[in-house]
Amino acid sequence: MTTQVSSEVQSEAMRIAKGTQKKAQSKEQTKLIAQGIEKGISEYKKQQKAKARERDKQRKKTLAAKARDNQADSSESLTNQTQTTTALKLLSVLPWLLLVVSWGYFFTTKSSF
Repeated sequence: MTTQVSSEVQSEAMRIAKGTQKKAQSKEQTKLIAQGIEKGISEYKKQQKAKARERDKQRKKTLAAKARDNQADSSESLTNQTQTTTALKLLSVLPWLLLVVSWGYFFTTKSSF
């Protein structure tokens, strides 16, 4: 599996290889060093791409989890709101119900005297 290395990477590798070149070193040795540097650069880029993919997957997972949590919170809020509304309706009917019951009790006890 050979990977295509851009000319920019090749020129950068050659520049680095020439910068570290020893006096007794041949051009062939410098080329081999440059190829090793190219391989290192391409390997580094592969690792960085893999890390970026993993970060992106993790980011997507956290976004999906937040969306599920928000949806659960909104449905829970709606349930709580419905329960509160039901309780308020019951509380508004309760005084009238007590009034009717007390009048009924009053009339039944008055008629027995």
